[in-house]
Amino acid sequence: MSTEEDTKWLQWVTHQFETIAGEDREINLQEFKEALNVKESFFAERFFTLFDSDGSGTITLQELLEALTLLIHGNPMDKLKFLFQVYDVDGSGSIDVDELRTVLQSCMRESAISLPDEKLDQLTLALFESADQDCNGELQRFPGVMENLTISAAHWLTPPAAQPRRRRPRLLTSAYWHNHRSHLLCLTAYAVLHVLLFALAASAHRARGPSVMVAKGCGQCLNFDCSFIAVLMLRRCLTWLRATWLAQVLPLDRNIQFHQLMGYVVVVLSLVHTVAHVVNFALQAQSEDSPFRFWELLLTTRPGIGWVYGSASPTGVALLLLLVLMFACSSSCIRRSGHFEVFYWTHLSYFPMWILLILHGPNFWKWLLVPGILFFLEKIIGLAISRMGAFCIVEVNLLPSKVTHLLIERPPLFHYRPGDYLYLNVPSIARYEWHPFTISSAPEQKDTIWLHVRSEGQWTNRLYESFKMSCPMDCGSGQLSRSLKRRRSQRGPQVSEMSSENHLLCNIKCYISGPYGTPTRRIFASEHAVLIGAGIGITPFASILQSIMYRHQKRKHICPSCQHSWMDSIQDEDMKLRKVDFIWINRDQRSFEWFVSLLTKLEMDQAEMTQEDPFLELHMYMTSALGKNDMKAIGLQMALDLLAKKEKKDSITGLQTRTQPGRPDWNKVFQKVAAEKKGKVQVFFCGSPALAKVLKGHCEQFSFKFFQENF
Repeated sequence: MSTEEDTKWLQWVTHQFETIAGEDREINLQEFKEALNVKESFFAERFFTLFDSDGSGTITLQELLEALTLLIHGNPMDKLKFLFQVYDVDGSGSIDVDELRTVLQSCMRESAISLPDEKLDQLTLALFESADQDCNGELQRFPGVMENLTISAAHWLTPPAAQPRRRRPRLLTSAYWHNHRSHLLCLTAYAVLHVLLFALAASAHRARGPSVMVAKGCGQCLNFDCSFIAVLMLRRCLTWLRATWLAQVLPLDRNIQFHQLMGYVVVVLSLVHTVAHVVNFALQAQSEDSPFRFWELLLTTRPGIGWVYGSASPTGVALLLLLVLMFACSSSCIRRSGHFEVFYWTHLSYFPMWILLILHGPNFWKWLLVPGILFFLEKIIGLAISRMGAFCIVEVNLLPSKVTHLLIERPPLFHYRPGDYLYLNVPSIARYEWHPFTISSAPEQKDTIWLHVRSEGQWTNRLYESFKMSCPMDCGSGQLSRSLKRRRSQRGPQVSEMSSENHLLCNIKCYISGPYGTPTRRIFASEHAVLIGAGIGITPFASILQSIMYRHQKRKHICPSCQHSWMDSIQDEDMKLRKVDFIWINRDQRSFEWFVSLLTKLEMDQAEMTQEDPFLELHMYMTSALGKNDMKAIGLQMALDLLAKKEKKDSITGLQTRTQPGRPDWNKVFQKVAAEKKGKVQVFFCGSPALAKVLKGHCEQFSFKFFQENF
């Protein structure tokens, strides 16, 4: 720190201390624990004892400043001495194996890492043997920890970062325009179209006054919006369009956002349209020439307004009420609070709305003709296919973090691409509810379709709990079990995520609708693809990675005589990939169990390839684990590094790839990707919207194309 920074830091520490200490100006052990935000009391007690230099049972401001100043500004020997004292539990002046094991066990609890006792013993010995260079059975020094000690101490009580200078809005950057070109062009075309429609309709009625001009202008815009809004939800048509050149021009990945935007526009235009007509009716009712009163003009057919028996006014009132109901029930608080059926049934009021719109406006049927035919054809085809025959959930595995792994019998003509999704209906859970889930199995897997369902809503929780029961629904058909085992034995070995615990063989009726395309269809046309999955967001990439594995196996040949293996240099025509970086971020350790065997198989296949630069690179992050820059985890992370180097595999996941603690440093990640120069980089993400915003900002900075999976 500079002198100025040091002064500010000391002022901040003093302020924080006074806030925590209160009137007695001293910190006891409980207050110290809360200040450090530690899970494991071992470290709080050890740090407290060392900070309490006079042994009074409390820490004064002077004692705290002396200890933190030593850790930040002290010489390397002072820093090592402090860490040594933390690990020297009995205060004997040396650290034996048992003391180190106790410390590492506390480190694991602090990082929410659970390993068997045998693995803990191996970690302890690896760290002990590395540091005990005199081979006398006592630990005298730790290698390479001074910088981490400084960082850790500085992070305990750090003043807030100075507010950065206000950057220009992202809308004004060239990278933003480059990555949102098609989106912005469509928005511009949409706005220009509305201006033209409004102007033409208003000018045609300028003789009737301003209120009529506004009403007619809004009405003409509503003719377009209320007919085209359904086109944006034609999933089969959109999936077909993804296979054409139009996918490069139109922002097909944003169909749901455009649908929502158009919904807001419809509400605003409808309100303006209604207010304009109300003003017009009020002016007419006040006129001496008008034989009708205001309420008659507004609510009855007597004035003869409209082209079908003068029904424009009452149908307009009914339309406004239906629209307000649909809009209110479409809010996220309704959809995501266990009331999905309210959203679903009120959204079906689009059909009576269309009928009322045909009666209300003389020209609406012309606007609806083509979109309406497409919409009803897709609905009829989808309903016919989905109800053509019920399929069976043949196998279930209950995974950690309340994830339900479903294996569904694959329909004969069900053709899909990696990353596609489908809609699932399980009548025994909810007869009329259909929910979208990404297909996590590869298209090359012929017998079954895999779905991984995270329990986050009412329907998904009911699904998980129904299988968790001892006799879930109608599971356990002996005949089906024998049939499934026979099919598996005929297929031979395959990647499997099954475990004997919480594993059920079933025969449960379900219906599926799909498949439907997603942005991940672009992956095989990329040159350098960066796949980022957060939690269960790995599912579309699981399908893609499996497909890559199957294609790899297809190119592999083995000589029957000498067992020599080689790979064809010719790749698939539709696969332009030169490099794939797969990044998986999980909160806890057990979530890695969802797809660990798939990733292990991918690493084995990768090892067989003779390329100098790996085609597929895995990056695993565990956000609950503390990093080396935290004093409560320095020893554990060093031990994990040492053991991983020795055993050639990670102790947390069993993969060759080392699991990194904490969150990725996206700036460093993307700098490394850009430096590899493997071609145009495209980033594909599936996970939380909050992380999507962060990634989108970094992609704009590096001029990477960013795609996010949405439903």
